[in-house]
Amino acid sequence: MRNQQIIVDLQLLKKYDRPGPRYTSYPTAPYFHDGIGPVQYQHHIETDEAATHNPDLSLYVHLPFCDTLCYFCGCNMMVTHSRDKVEQYLDYLEKEMQLLSASIQPGRKVMQLHWGGGTPTHLTPDQIRRLGAMLHHYFPFHTDAEIGVEIDPRELTREHVVALHEVGFNRCSMGVQDFEPTVQKAINRIQPEAVTRQVVDWARELGLSSINLDIMYGLPHQTRSTFADTLDKILSLDPDRLAVFNYAHLPRMFKHQGLIQDEWLPAPEEKLELLKLSIETLTAAGYVYIGMDHFAKPENELAQAMEEGTLYRNFQGYSTHSGLNLIALGMSSISMLSSLYVQNHKTLPDYYQALDAGKLPTMRGVELTADDRLRREVIVELMCNFVLKKGRIEEKYAITFDEYFADALHKLEPFVEDDLVALAPDKITVTTAGRLLIRNIVMNFDKYLQEKADNKPQFSRTV
Repeated sequence: MRNQQIIVDLQLLKKYDRPGPRYTSYPTAPYFHDGIGPVQYQHHIETDEAATHNPDLSLYVHLPFCDTLCYFCGCNMMVTHSRDKVEQYLDYLEKEMQLLSASIQPGRKVMQLHWGGGTPTHLTPDQIRRLGAMLHHYFPFHTDAEIGVEIDPRELTREHVVALHEVGFNRCSMGVQDFEPTVQKAINRIQPEAVTRQVVDWARELGLSSINLDIMYGLPHQTRSTFADTLDKILSLDPDRLAVFNYAHLPRMFKHQGLIQDEWLPAPEEKLELLKLSIETLTAAGYVYIGMDHFAKPENELAQAMEEGTLYRNFQGYSTHSGLNLIALGMSSISMLSSLYVQNHKTLPDYYQALDAGKLPTMRGVELTADDRLRREVIVELMCNFVLKKGRIEEKYAITFDEYFADALHKLEPFVEDDLVALAPDKITVTTAGRLLIRNIVMNFDKYLQEKADNKPQFSRTV
């Protein structure tokens, strides 16, 4: 699969372009409810089946603070210039760590840690050191753990990178979005190429062995010519991984996106051309197309995991470690256990109030049924590895696949006719062309979308 040419058929992309989930979880977050709280979360942490057969942990820490507001942003964040406010947040993160670590069975070690936001590097170097020390105090780590952080090059100093190295970070992800000044001005993110290049150099110098760069298509004032120039500059930075995201313009959900005027955005056909350009440029440069929006060098562990059929997907995106319990800390963060998802309170006052009361700050969640777990595995397998062997699913879940999923298989027939999916008696295979529309393909296995088609939440478009 690694050397296959990616075929980009703009007519097919246009045909299937519609709103749909990104499936960082199944069931997806809009179906979480407030009937799940701290009691259920603590019970599941203490009794989760993964503690015996897959005890390693993945940790996520949400750091919501930013120096400025990027108009395209869809994250849970807040602008602040108060260092005291950040210190207070770290105090409460420690309270949450105390509660969580007391519930986790002894012997479970962290294999993955990720700091996201917001802007984790909005913290000062000393605050980075403090948070790193807290995490290592409350949670034991594997010596070869993957420890990653999201970096904003615009407010980073070399001392920040030194602090990240001291804490143990060995990978990082940097937002670029676009190098074109007109685009940067429209999204309120002025980030000269030289600034990004300097931070990439610091990261390599200090041992952050895997560097990911994020770019985004569909932003205001983007053209094929300017985006091609951005891609050339990105390639000159020689990143280990790339994430190419579709800008989701949802001003009804994110009011600040209303600062981006509709007439500034590329037309749908132009947006698809930018996606086509991205895929063709990056694969021609030797990057392997991973999943639906990532690219990696062939020697990178993400590409190797896809080659070996061990790629996984969770709230942090694509991962090389499948089935780990994901324990999330901080405001609005989402944890993923074997049969439970929970989300923390979305505002600081609510988050702080729960912790002051000695409770986990759980706001809502969903307990997975047997059907949820089955469908989750089908969706994850197709999204990550593009082949689903029916026999393995039948044996694991004691079902007859073609009977259980008769409706989904029927709905896949147009995808078969368009050469996006191949159906065989023993397996489902997503073709090379179908990988671009993997969200549309797996939506056919989503029971919630089918049941609530007349009242479904608002999702970003699939391409």
